[in-house]
Amino acid sequence: MLIDDYVTELDRALAGPHRTKRDIVVEARDSLTDTADALEAEGLDRMEAERTAVASFGRISEIAPGYQTELTASSGRRLGVLMLVSLPITVAMWSVLWRMYPADDDVWIHQPAWFSPVSRLLDIVQLGTALYGGLMLVALGRGARWIRRPRLVTRSLGVLVWATLPITVGLGMLLTYGADNPNTLTWLPALLANLVTSAMWGMQIYCAVRCLRVTRASVPQTAVRA
Repeated sequence: MLIDDYVTELDRALAGPHRTKRDIVVEARDSLTDTADALEAEGLDRMEAERTAVASFGRISEIAPGYQTELTASSGRRLGVLMLVSLPITVAMWSVLWRMYPADDDVWIHQPAWFSPVSRLLDIVQLGTALYGGLMLVALGRGARWIRRPRLVTRSLGVLVWATLPITVGLGMLLTYGADNPNTLTWLPALLANLVTSAMWGMQIYCAVRCLRVTRASVPQTAVRA
């Protein structure tokens, strides 16, 4: 197998963030090219030098699991950062808005008994999810040497996003429209806040889907390594 064929097959065998994956593939190509250049300088023809370089580099089934582990951890770190940053921002943004644009006094006075507990629960769910994302970010970073299965950590982040999203949406809708007198903001603050919230949810969902796909792609590679 020549270098171009080998690199193409390696690229197809890996799944993960585009930039990280590209860097891995480019690094592998550069290493193979340097080895082939050295062998060619020693007297081998170019095709034979490339075949020898590829053979010494290792089979795809042997080296792909290590690369895939790094790609899986990279996907988890990205989602962890997003959870750690976006969720507290969402909580803080809505808290500030409700204080800047309070409803009529009559609305606050006649709030149902469940309103405050549900509001606190919503904050706890979001901030707890952000905290978990931060902890897993540390686990996939500095704690990577002690994490034997980064795939499970990354997958847990993706599953958590999908699990908490309907809970968050349901609690938010209940707080907004569940009372007899809906406690809604004026149209402009509500529009801007919902746009920001929707954008952050969209990014979380996108990264969560990527994490779940990457962890599924890691299963056969792990089996090969085992």
